[in-house]
Amino acid sequence: MRILVLNSGSSSIKYKFYDLESMELIAHGALEEVKENRHELIENILCELHNIDIVAHRVVHGGERFHEAVIIDEDVTKEIQKLCILAPLHNPSNLDGIKTAKIVLPQCIQIAVFDTAFHQTMPPSSYMYALSKELYEKYGIRRYGFHGTSHSYLLKECARVMHKEASQLNIITLHLGNGASATAIKNGKSYDTSMGFTPLEGLVMGTRSGDFDPEILIYLMRLGYSADQLENLINKKSGLLGICGSSDLREIVKKDDSDSHLALAIMSQRIKKYIGAYTALLGRVDAIIFSGGVGEHSYHVRQMSLDGLKSAFGIALDQEKNKQALNKTALISSKESKVPVFMIPTDEELEIAMQAHQLIKHSK
Repeated sequence: MRILVLNSGSSSIKYKFYDLESMELIAHGALEEVKENRHELIENILCELHNIDIVAHRVVHGGERFHEAVIIDEDVTKEIQKLCILAPLHNPSNLDGIKTAKIVLPQCIQIAVFDTAFHQTMPPSSYMYALSKELYEKYGIRRYGFHGTSHSYLLKECARVMHKEASQLNIITLHLGNGASATAIKNGKSYDTSMGFTPLEGLVMGTRSGDFDPEILIYLMRLGYSADQLENLINKKSGLLGICGSSDLREIVKKDDSDSHLALAIMSQRIKKYIGAYTALLGRVDAIIFSGGVGEHSYHVRQMSLDGLKSAFGIALDQEKNKQALNKTALISSKESKVPVFMIPTDEELEIAMQAHQLIKHSK
């Protein structure tokens, strides 16, 4: 059997095509800056590939209902539609992929794998906000967390490398890219995560602010900012871009100016704060994992994020290993480090394919 992993994102369409038994990658591709003709572009992909048996879709928001991958039926489709209000940039695009695949390949099994599912193991102390409980009960306002397929993959890969069962591990995973999140994994399950009700909360990102005082928004509203202007500000005009005028870390690292230095310092300090907080939450940390486009390729960010943590937590990098780590899993901590630190390239599409495979096996 062959499985197509389709990621119909807010501005891109990515896919990977696997042999289901061997998980051998048969074909892959990506279309960036997709603004129109999404249905036609997806249809072209589906028609170009042959012998597709299963289409597994990445769906960003699964709310509280979906704790794992599910076979898509009319009821699931309706639920994903309802959740569009919580992920207006992503779920509608994910639905476009689902609806197009159903039309073009009606005979295929369609599976949804949710970014939020991995974090459904968080306890109420982690996912509840200190707001009126009525807001949770009426509107579902709580921490959901995102990048779940990446954090799940990193947990499994870490367990493989350390020759341990995933359920034995307490680890901190850092998915650092244009979007970024940290997760505290306790006994192989998500215990806390930095992204919240939306993917805005938490770490400093390419164009997103991460944590800040929400009273700032009320202050700006009183100055005349509209809801749309504020949403655009905190999601598209903030983060690294807001501080130094660029969201591309490769450019920022090359620049030798005060704003670029400040952007790097703010981003790495925020990562460091989450590492410290999650170390306190977990009590015992078996490993720290860097991943994502930035986490995999920027030794500067890894170094700055862990700088000074040796005296507090016994965490220390091997500078040469850190600089050389690229494209494959690598141990980058020094011999005297009390906590192993790894750079592990993530593979969200492979994780989606594996979750879909498990679902099919158990549904037979």
